[in-house]
Amino acid sequence: MEAHIAHRSAQRLLRQRNWLALLAAGLAVTSLVAITAATTQSREIVLVPVTGQSLTLSSAGVADEYLELVTRDTALMLLNRSPEGLDYWMEQILKLADPGAHGRLKSELVKIVSEQRGSDIAQAFVIRSLSIDPKELRSEVSGTLKTFVGAQVIASEERKFVFRWSYSGLRLALTGFAQVPTDADQKNNQKTNQKDAS
Repeated sequence: MEAHIAHRSAQRLLRQRNWLALLAAGLAVTSLVAITAATTQSREIVLVPVTGQSLTLSSAGVADEYLELVTRDTALMLLNRSPEGLDYWMEQILKLADPGAHGRLKSELVKIVSEQRGSDIAQAFVIRSLSIDPKELRSEVSGTLKTFVGAQVIASEERKFVFRWSYSGLRLALTGFAQVPTDADQKNNQKTNQKDAS
């Protein structure tokens, strides 16, 4: 009789152990699925609207609207400068810099600052058009670049600038910028090269 009760008790404990093992295995599989879903799912941040459209950032890629707005603001910040605000100007642009391009961008900006510091030369840029390529992380801005000495406009030229970006995690960062030579610039370079050759 005692052996029969002990056997029944052992069978009950064995069933409970098997159920707990199944439950533990189920929880482990569920945890693995949840962890995998969390790590592979793209993250999104909803930005406070500063325009008429809502913006989100996603780790899956940069949104067209976001790249356009960042390009616009960067172009206006980069191309509108005066001697009085050069240190702040450089500091703000370097905050946008990709860590891998920080040193190169800083050397370009330091060169601009050293040329312009102590002068009366300022410049203002008016955007006429802006195009973006989110897949290549590249954008182009065209417009009128005006150069001032004091309050006097000494030059007003149509210019195009290209901006290159990197996108990692949820951060869009500047890797480089350059002025695109115009047809007139290329003709002047050809004439200069021809004069040098003769």
